[in-house]
Parts: sequence; C-alpha cells; structure tokens
Amino acid sequence: MKLLTYRHGRQERTGYLSEDETKIIDLKDIGIDNSSMNELIETLSLEELLDLREEAKKNGTEERALEKAISLADVKLLSPIPRPRQDVICLGINYAAHAEESARYKKEAFNRETYPIYFAKRVNEAVADGDPVDAHSDMFKNLDYEAELAVIIGKSKKDTGICRNVKGEDASKHIFGYTILNDISAREIQTRHKQWYFGKSLDAFTPIGPWIVTADEIAYPPELAIRSYVNGELRQDSNTNLLINDIDYIIEELSQGMTLLPASIISTGTPAGVGMGFEPPKFMKPGDVVTCEIEKIGKITNPIEDMK
Repeated sequence: MKLLTYRHGRQERTGYLSEDETKIIDLKDIGIDNSSMNELIETLSLEELLDLREEAKKNGTEERALEKAISLADVKLLSPIPRPRQDVICLGINYAAHAEESARYKKEAFNRETYPIYFAKRVNEAVADGDPVDAHSDMFKNLDYEAELAVIIGKSKKDTGICRNVKGEDASKHIFGYTILNDISAREIQTRHKQWYFGKSLDAFTPIGPWIVTADEIAYPPELAIRSYVNGELRQDSNTNLLINDIDYIIEELSQGMTLLPASIISTGTPAGVGMGFEPPKFMKPGDVVTCEIEKIGKITNPIEDMK
C-alpha cells in the first residue's frame, strides 16, 4: 500500500492510492477509522492493516470505496506524517563515498569514528511534496540537500513485542514502511557546532514523502536506487545496499535500552553527491528546485524560497 495524508476541503485525512495511482481511497471508507497517520501506525500493526484491507477486498467494501475515491489531482498532498511525535533519528556518514566527500569539505567536522553517528532532527511540521524549503538566507548561505531512505517503525505483532532489545535478524518485523526524507542542512551552522542538531532542524528543513510504502511492498533488505537532482541536474546516484550500517544493525543498536515507538522515523543517511562534495561546492539558493527519488517509493520535489 502507498499510504498518504491529504487535505480535501478543510479536512486532513489519511488514505491510500488506488492500483493505478490516480485516486485516493479514504481509509475510513474501508472501515479503518483514525485521526492521523500517527494514530494509524500506533493503533494497527502492518499485519492488522493488511488483513483489514484484504477483508475489505473480499466483502466488496474496497470496490464501493473506490467508486467515491477522490482524484489525486484534486487534493492537497501533505507529508505522510505531517507532525512527527518525536524528533527524527538520523544517521550521518553512512555511505563510504559520502564519508570521503564530507572529509574533503571539512575533516574536523565530519570525522567518522568506528561507531555510527546518530543525531536528531527536530520537525515541527514536515514539508510536503511541492511545498517550499525555507532558504533562511538571512542566517547562512551554504544550503545543502541529502536524499535519504527513511524507515518507519510500526506497532509490533503480539509475538515480537515492543521494539526494544531487538536482534538484527528480527529488525524487519518492526518496520511498518518506508518513505523519502530530504535532510536539508545549513552547512555553516552544522559545522560551527560540535552537535549537528541546530544546523539540521530549522523550520521547513525536512521534506518527507510523498507517501509511505508499506514494508510488504519492498523486498528486505531494501536494495533501491537513490538519486537527487537540483534544477534537473543529477547530483546523487547510488543504492541503499551501500549503507555502511544496514537497517538490521541500526535497529538492533538503537533498540538496546531505548524503545523505538510506533511511527518513529529513522533516516538512514545520504550517499555521495551532496552540494558540499563538489569542487567548488554546489549549494542551493532561492529559485532552485531539488528532487529526491528512491526506486519503488517515488520522488519528492521542493522549490527553495526565502519564506520570511
């Protein structure tokens, strides 16, 4: 399923794409009542959700819901999780080629040790596909992009327990789905501080979307082409099978003593080709358009603007 959050009229709703990806079937129309994507993921495990949809197919409910489905072109698409309940957990320097380009840009700021680099990214409201990223040009000039595969933690099945003290071989059982995250970064601010939190967390710095693809749709572990473009120019071109620390490792390590709640977002890092990796660097500026694309998920495109 491709699950999404959208606005039709004044109402914010959750639904999923029809098979031809032209219409949105509202989840309420197949008997799944929820107030938000957060509530959906916190209430239903992926298996429960898929079972409910299968039942709706068998008894004709989905067919009737499709008759009143809304055209995707007639709604305002929002980020699938517009307001995450917790900060996004991010990995830094998790592709070898990106580690090399980061060290060239500023070695002392991007020195990768043996263990993974984790940092948090505050997201007051995630930026949707088509909506602007704030350039904050009054604060800095070196605005960068980072295409990343984001993992959405789900509500666990009864036999797996909560996502805490999980072994790597069981990590996939705790994944609800995947989406795209553009880890917009203010390089001057990021490298000024020993912690990256501020330089990654300015308002309108986190495009997420365009939807969540449920985990059953993508073979595990994900081996997906990942790319980014600025003004149509290909910048990043890699594959998620090149993660230094794979998803099994990430979930096993993070869950040791730290509960990963349903709807938690883990952004797995970005490959080489970010703006700071070029010589000279190719940073974004107002008027630019950035697109991040991941195979089997889709793409998210955002213009760069000064929003003040």
